[in-house]
Amino acid sequence: MPVAAEEEEELPPSKTKIKKQMHDLQDLGEELVELSKDQLAQLDLPETLYLAIREMSRINKFGARRRQMQYIGKLMRDVDTAPINAKLDIWKGTSQQHIGYMHQVERWRDRLLESDTALTELLTAYPDTDVQRLRTLIRNAQKERESGKPGKNYREIFQVLRDIIPVAV
Repeated sequence: MPVAAEEEEELPPSKTKIKKQMHDLQDLGEELVELSKDQLAQLDLPETLYLAIREMSRINKFGARRRQMQYIGKLMRDVDTAPINAKLDIWKGTSQQHIGYMHQVERWRDRLLESDTALTELLTAYPDTDVQRLRTLIRNAQKERESGKPGKNYREIFQVLRDIIPVAV
């Protein structure tokens, strides 16, 4: 029997690999159990999985919790976990997209504090901005920086910019 013919055939995944995938699904299920009702509602979960996750909050005994987690892992076998993982990464702030967004907001804040033209650029890009409040925050942040005080207004500018600049999902 030629070696090339054997390589072309797809081998089924090993038992160890299948077990690892099941444990990964169960770990993802544990993360889902920790979420609030509102966060769970934002995920596109099948009704049975949603109810099993909600039921987990009522269970106190260790053995019953373990069995329920195994059941959640079993239900998750039929679910596409990529969108769930993506949403969890965004909530944790670990997705590359979210990190890029945060860097963009930081760059805007630094530009606003360094140059006067940056504010007009921000206004052309995001016309619904509260200019008066932002100008006051910028002025106060510059004074804080000069006097060496902690940057309360510096952080507040970041919060305002996060509200103004939409997250590109």
